[in-house]
Amino acid sequence: MSLTEAFVLAMALCVDSLVVSTTSAFRSKMPYRTGLLMALVFGFMQGAFPLLGALLGSAFKQVVESIDHWVAFGLLLIVGGKMIWDAFHANDEDKQLDVTRFGIMCLLGMATSIDAFVVGIGFGLNSTLKEIFMAVLVIFIVTFLVSILGIFLGKRNVPVPEKTATFLAGLVLISLGTYTLLEHLLA
Repeated sequence: MSLTEAFVLAMALCVDSLVVSTTSAFRSKMPYRTGLLMALVFGFMQGAFPLLGALLGSAFKQVVESIDHWVAFGLLLIVGGKMIWDAFHANDEDKQLDVTRFGIMCLLGMATSIDAFVVGIGFGLNSTLKEIFMAVLVIFIVTFLVSILGIFLGKRNVPVPEKTATFLAGLVLISLGTYTLLEHLLA
């Protein structure tokens, strides 16, 4: 996985962190210091979950080695498809949580990182240890910075087009899965 691919993947994975951080900053009027903590939590979770997924994927690598490209494609297709589905079938429930509490931030960070865990399984099947660590670092940094942007936008009352962003992120994940599959089949 190249640095460019890791960056594109990180951008696709952190869309939900952008939306949640923007909404949290807008609704709670949290101070920037609390927003910085939220960005760190989101970045950490988005980086840790693909690492955990990669550990799981590498544990089963020998079992599925002959079909690993199909597994990676399938996982990215499912996650990307779910994101596209969610873009058109979003649940607009107005849940009021105290997002300034650390425990709630951690729960939100985990909720926004489930897709990263699934993508990490594909890392474990198809990537070297160096590529995995590089991707995890890129995902952490990008998510952290994008979450800070979300906090800034939320405090400025700037809306984030959630459905469009989620739809595009889903397309990116499906495209990365297709690229992985074609790269293996055409090699």
